[in-house]
Amino acid sequence: MTDEITCLIADDHEVVREGLRIALSRSPRIRVVGEAADGATAVAMTERRRPDVVIMDLRMPDMDGLEATELVLEKVPETAVLIFTAYGERSLLQRGLESGARGYILKEAPHEMLVRAIEKVAAGETYVDPGLMAEFVAGRQQAEILTPREREILQLLADGMSNADVAEKLFISQETVKSHVRHILAKLEADTRTQAVAIALREAMID
Repeated sequence: MTDEITCLIADDHEVVREGLRIALSRSPRIRVVGEAADGATAVAMTERRRPDVVIMDLRMPDMDGLEATELVLEKVPETAVLIFTAYGERSLLQRGLESGARGYILKEAPHEMLVRAIEKVAAGETYVDPGLMAEFVAGRQQAEILTPREREILQLLADGMSNADVAEKLFISQETVKSHVRHILAKLEADTRTQAVAIALREAMID
């Protein structure tokens, strides 16, 4: 990643998108490369423009931010998603955890915090707004550590499939499978796929 961080803003409220664009224009490192008013447009624009970070609203028409996040990470796994949520939507954090988003920030967060969150997720780190931390920790404890897609892939690996077999079965690229496997190994602190399968079976993450 270069010093510049490219961002796509996905929110169904024009005034929110405009406010974000103006605020982010004050940061010399951040460049907004597109805006989307719904999830489907966000996914399509991410595929075309390959931003470093997508700032994703949760509630949008047709396709919500969580479904859009899963599609973005499937199609453009190198892009990080920062969930941009209103305070009253904290109950959705559980699903946000499972979607694979790398960061979670409240819409009322100060500008400096938003910029820091963007920089963190662009660098491959996780960022959670302090106002969401209690719910985040509780959700972590309750949620399974792997996303549904990661569990699906791990199950297929446990069934003896190769990366190529998995890619063909799930209609995704082998590079996407490899990316998922890397995430699985990191999350389970496993050195090999065999070890990851053994851990997942022991913890009843897969059958």
